[in-house]
Amino acid sequence: MSQYRRLYQPGGSYFFTIVTYQRAGILCRPDHITRLQSAFEKVMGKKPFTMEAFVFLPDHIHCIWALPPGDSDYSTRWRLIKAHVSVGIDKSANDRGEKNIWQRRFWEHLLRDEDDWCKHMDYIHYNPVKHGHVKSPGDWPHSSFRQALKEGLYPPEWGMEAPGNISRMDLE
Repeated sequence: MSQYRRLYQPGGSYFFTIVTYQRAGILCRPDHITRLQSAFEKVMGKKPFTMEAFVFLPDHIHCIWALPPGDSDYSTRWRLIKAHVSVGIDKSANDRGEKNIWQRRFWEHLLRDEDDWCKHMDYIHYNPVKHGHVKSPGDWPHSSFRQALKEGLYPPEWGMEAPGNISRMDLE
């Protein structure tokens, strides 16, 4: 049994990686994207947080959340999001009665400072290019990159080449 312990920092900002069961490429179907968006909206309505960046790829999700002051319960939020998405997807169940849609766990990283935040933002937005889905981050429709462009966080040509600050990061 793993001795891994999650770090819960009230009001913290976190980077997450969520992966589908056996890396099945199911997430970017239009009906599943709609379900994902609905799941995030419902959970944000019940247990608020700010999604600062995201990318939905066929077999995984990366995102950055900022939790409210005094709140560190990201695990419940992920449980609710996964459950909401699972309801609308027709998949077989395992012997525990869980649909085979998600890997059981997720990976989280508490963002330590602005540099750490920027590296993870870049990782998220470059991910569709890294995986060969598009040539430019702005071409991927299931990402916060276009919003980040509007906010002036990136120049329009960003991501045409691999950013140097993420060259050693592999958060899949």
